[in-house]
Parts: sequence; structure tokens; C-alpha cells
Amino acid sequence: MLDVTTLIARCRQGDALAWEALVRAYQGRIFGLARHYLRDPEEARDVAQEIFIRIYQRLDTFQGDAKFVPWMLSLARNCCIDRLRRNKVRTPEHSVPVEDEPHIAAEGPTVEDQVATGEKHTLLYAALENMSDTNREIILLKEIQGLKIEQIATMLAVPVGTVKSRSNRARSDLARRIRVLDPSYGV
Repeated sequence: MLDVTTLIARCRQGDALAWEALVRAYQGRIFGLARHYLRDPEEARDVAQEIFIRIYQRLDTFQGDAKFVPWMLSLARNCCIDRLRRNKVRTPEHSVPVEDEPHIAAEGPTVEDQVATGEKHTLLYAALENMSDTNREIILLKEIQGLKIEQIATMLAVPVGTVKSRSNRARSDLARRIRVLDPSYGV
């Protein structure tokens, strides 16, 4: 696969195959982010498509010296927040239980490993579900998406120290919630 800089340059020139490669490279990450914000797989799929449309429309605004992933995730986050604001006006049609979380099977792990991982994911999503929006967002961006503190600070337009303190509080809150949901976890 070509590096991101080359893919973006080719996308800007109208190369459809480069765009397809870029989408394939990041579709899982975008869907995961949308799924965390929206908590509905179908709505997350719709928003993921919107996000890629926005990315395509704004590729010319991407500065090559910046990091692509934080730029892309910032666009994705904003798109998800826009959708959440629109949804607040509408009544939700149905709620999606955490147990319906889609899991993509990886090659290699045993069925037992997959079950254990699924149980851990279910526990994680149940704990995240009850967290404040601020704490959930910090966990999503830092721990799940792997962004650096500085990138999160830029994305959220807050000082680095604020992100650090929010991150510590969010991790503590998550650990506490997991222990409440499953007192034997980590023992």
C-alpha cells in the first residue's frame, strides 16, 4: 500500500483507485469512532459515509505537513457531533443494547479467546455507556483511537494540561465502572 501522503496527492488528482485505497485503510477506524459517538450501528454507517464525503471535499484543505489521522478524526468527530445535535431534535426510534456491538473476527484467535474478548468488549462498552460525554470522549480519542495528548488538545481546543487531567479522571472513572459491573474483573 502507498503511504498516506502519496494517496492524498493522487486523490487530489482525481485518482479513484487511490481514494478507494484511502477509504479502505481508514473505514474501520471511522466506523468505530462514529459507533462510539452515535451508539447505533446503522446510524454510524450512515455517518461514516458522510464523513468520507467531507474528507473528500476537504482534501485540498489538508496541510501535508500535518498528521492525516488527527485531521481526519477531527472531521469525523465534528460530523458525529453535528448528527447528535440533529438527533436531539428528533425522538429516537429505538435504543441499541450494548450486546449488539458488532465484532470483527480476526484470524488466529481461538473461539475461547474470541468469547473472552467479546465479554471484555461488552464490559467496556457497558462501562462507557454510563460515563459522562467528556470522559467517554477522552477515552475514545486517547485510549481507543490512540491520539496523543497534544492532538486531542488541538482537536478539543483546550490546554494540554486539561486533557491530561481529564484523561486521568476518565481512566479512573472507567476502571471504577468496570469494577462495579464485574467485581471479579482484573482479579
